[in-house]
Amino acid sequence: MSTENLPQSPEQPSRKPRVAVVCGGRSSEHGISVVTAGAVLRAIDRSKYEVLPIGITTDGRWALTADDPERMAITDRRTPTVDELAESTEGGVVLPVDPNDREVVYTEPGSVPKALGEVDVVFPVLHGPYGEDGTLQGLLELSGVPYVGSGVLASAVGQDKEYMKRVFTSFGLRVGPYVVIRPREWEQDPAAARGKIVDFVGEHGWPLFVKPARAGSSIGITKVDDLSGLDEAIEEARRHDPKVLVEAAVRGREIECGVLEFEDGPRASVPAEIPPPQEHAYYDFEAKYIDSTPGVVPAPLTEEQTAEVRRLAVEAFEAASCEGLVRADFFLAEDGGFVINEINTMPGFTPISMYPKMWEATGISYEELVDRLIQAALRRSTGLR
Repeated sequence: MSTENLPQSPEQPSRKPRVAVVCGGRSSEHGISVVTAGAVLRAIDRSKYEVLPIGITTDGRWALTADDPERMAITDRRTPTVDELAESTEGGVVLPVDPNDREVVYTEPGSVPKALGEVDVVFPVLHGPYGEDGTLQGLLELSGVPYVGSGVLASAVGQDKEYMKRVFTSFGLRVGPYVVIRPREWEQDPAAARGKIVDFVGEHGWPLFVKPARAGSSIGITKVDDLSGLDEAIEEARRHDPKVLVEAAVRGREIECGVLEFEDGPRASVPAEIPPPQEHAYYDFEAKYIDSTPGVVPAPLTEEQTAEVRRLAVEAFEAASCEGLVRADFFLAEDGGFVINEINTMPGFTPISMYPKMWEATGISYEELVDRLIQAALRRSTGLR
């Protein structure tokens, strides 16, 4: 029997992919994460995607937040918080734990749980521990929800500066001299730990940079010019991470390069140079985010130097098994070689951040950059890949 003349059911319009933008978190980089989320929310094409803003408060509660990028900006030298943006002081967002169910649920005490719909991809703009370090990525893997950025291993490697350097060294990338002070060393025998650093200084000289081994956004870092400031610098780093990394100063120019995952593999942006800030001892948190020390894009390098740093940035991306995006930070040393300082698997996306600025100079706008990251995440499956 022919069905040609029978009434046809109208086709159901396909739903736009729903993107959950997750920000905040329990790390000391909470505020910068919220600022980054504001920029991402502003850039997402609402004709193409549905958006679900989710914030993690400083004490770890998952909350629905206002879809209001204007409230997510630095104001009066102060970063915003999820606690201020949350739609409720008690309600919580619950992600699915069943890989076959992507339904997100919102609960409040005394109320019936409310289904918020399925989430197709998570855009995590968390910085630091409890978000950028593989913990959130592991949760999303268990839930079977695709997400922007690197997986569990690369995220963990990218967060721990000690093991990042070990991985880079094993792949033949040049890193600067460093020494690690582990929690037990400082807690049980600070004199021996201090002596370890003094021996390091004897070989590499002052100044030193003392920093948390697993933090970012230039938080908790102290430049130390002599022994008198060492203990205070270690305690400042330990406020953010019990494991401390001590690095010798690498004399040279600070060069950054962005890496983005395309359909055919990772590519590098034009590099940028971070000139020495005029009112700061180094490129610290305030120079980076509050006083907005401008970078130079593209970096004034020779064609050979530009090609080399772009090659090394992609090599670092591949060495750490990264996905999606990376900002790779280098020093162009006085001997003419590049020393890799670190990678950032979820670099800042604030309006003044260098990662989007480098890609804009390469020919990819902020809006296209966000779209490419979402599309790359949607193409990938969770699990082993």
